[in-house]
Amino acid sequence: IERLREIEDMRTRGLMDVLPKREQAHIADEYARLEKYLSGIKQMNRLPAAVYVVDTRKEHIAVAEARKLGIPLIAIVDTNADPDEVDYPIPGNDDAIRAVRLITNRIANAALEGLEERRKLEVEEEAAAAREPVPVAVGAEAEEGPAGEEGFEELLPVEVEAEVEE
Repeated sequence: IERLREIEDMRTRGLMDVLPKREQAHIADEYARLEKYLSGIKQMNRLPAAVYVVDTRKEHIAVAEARKLGIPLIAIVDTNADPDEVDYPIPGNDDAIRAVRLITNRIANAALEGLEERRKLEVEEEAAAAREPVPVAVGAEAEEGPAGEEGFEELLPVEVEAEVEE
């Protein structure tokens, strides 16, 4: 991935133009190959929370990498596959296109719903943090609230309120 980013940087800065034609062709071929295989993950800056695999026998390398990195594995497991390799097996026919589409759509929709709920919770937490009372100064400035507002007494703790009245 680092090499792919390096080549993209060379292209944007125009460094490819100063190289000999043969080297340009070699780098262009390398870029095409890297783009083909790594374009889906080049923007990732951390490991995924989970990996979804349709056919564990065909995608045995992805299964092994997920196991090695400790990433939870969700997979459609057919009768010809080992369900012990998978953290969350989904029994089903991984050769039937309609079954794969149905299961994959359900998983994708559930992931999108989860993201939406997470965003709503973050917005609610930010709103709750914004509603928290602002601490005020006690003493000579105690008669005025934040930014010179009056009527802040109900925000003060009981002990401070008694001192202000005296």
